[in-house]
Amino acid sequence: MSEQPTPPGARRSPASDGSHRPLRIGFVGSGFIARFHLQAFESVRDAVITAVYSPTREHREDFAALANATSLGPCRAVASLAELTCADDVDAIWLCGPNDTRVSTVREICDLVTAGRAQLRGLACEKPLARTLAEAQEVLRCTETAGINHGYLENQVFAPAVRRGKDLLWRRAAATAGRPYLARASEEHSGPHSAWFWRGDRQGGGVLLDMMCHSVEVARFLLTAPGTPRESLRPVAAIGMTASLKWSRPHYAEQLSAQLGGEVDYLSAPAEDLANATLTLIDEDGHEVVINATTSWAYVGPGLRIQIEVLGPEYSMEINTLNTALRLFLSREVTGRAGEDMVEKQNAEQGLMPILEDEVATYGYLLEDRHMVHAFRTGQPPAETFRDGVAVVEILMALYRSAEIGQTLRLPADELASYVPPVSRKPEATQKGDRP
Repeated sequence: MSEQPTPPGARRSPASDGSHRPLRIGFVGSGFIARFHLQAFESVRDAVITAVYSPTREHREDFAALANATSLGPCRAVASLAELTCADDVDAIWLCGPNDTRVSTVREICDLVTAGRAQLRGLACEKPLARTLAEAQEVLRCTETAGINHGYLENQVFAPAVRRGKDLLWRRAAATAGRPYLARASEEHSGPHSAWFWRGDRQGGGVLLDMMCHSVEVARFLLTAPGTPRESLRPVAAIGMTASLKWSRPHYAEQLSAQLGGEVDYLSAPAEDLANATLTLIDEDGHEVVINATTSWAYVGPGLRIQIEVLGPEYSMEINTLNTALRLFLSREVTGRAGEDMVEKQNAEQGLMPILEDEVATYGYLLEDRHMVHAFRTGQPPAETFRDGVAVVEILMALYRSAEIGQTLRLPADELASYVPPVSRKPEATQKGDRP
């Protein structure tokens, strides 16, 4: 698909657009998660995908072709972030690029808006918001200074089972027996698809940063009383533990390197493939509530497994995404190529396999994108904003610091403002024991 210039036309103002027209969305990034969103947008009203920018021409053109094939466009591939941001047919941007490009991407978008060269009704960003607390705060500062409505794309908060479960839990159980006091959340699979996720210098960490962001936020969401701000639960202590159990072993490190074209050397630069967290918070009445979370890239099972539990005085709630309504058994006589057509991060093609009928709905992407589109079209703050993203990153940094020192970290902690997890520090800084 050939590149096309930005369509001509006078610059519009968001106020004059009205809410009758579909939200015209540009994507930054064209990889795995961006394609998950494309699937979700097939079931979202009042939105079209009009442009995509990715540094690799082939990738952005493939993404545009897929958007057009699913009637989400017309979508075109553009050659620069500025071209996408300033396009007359882009009202909002979905940021789905690598973590190490987050701050520079947001700065460029916001500079263009501040200079009057672009006008956006919304900016949505994939998790985590940034690699460190300082970076997350910079993303928030730039976006709010530019006056752009912002939404944090934390899909598990929008999962139908989570939404339905919270409604019933608080309306029927907590209303009678008292608020929930413990949330357990875990997300486990066999490892990411792309090489940059495995590199601490680019991703910002290992599985703790990559996936604990989900577990922490969905647990905070479930423990927060309906109609009450997330800040009503105040973190006071964090205990973190990290380990590299599988992928730093020579056999698996070599396998990983071969699988990713030599871009990852886990023997010399491992990141954690297991993380555990215990977070203590204080509610509005001064009572303690607790979050237990586990994330892993070393889980070998049918595929991605998300487990969530909430416990209260006289009740409990449980979610497990592998307890599916649909299962398929394939005997050893049935063979076929490896794929992910049954469940994300699929590890087998034989035996009794759980089948997720609609992954984008089950994991929350559908309701998440539907919610963000409505918020940006109406000018309302989304239920998840960059402020939530900053709060999550601060908790993650507290967990990393706790794991590093082997102690409970009391919160708030001033040192987190400049903290960088060990796995993402420059080698010379790590050797000197500095925290840049």
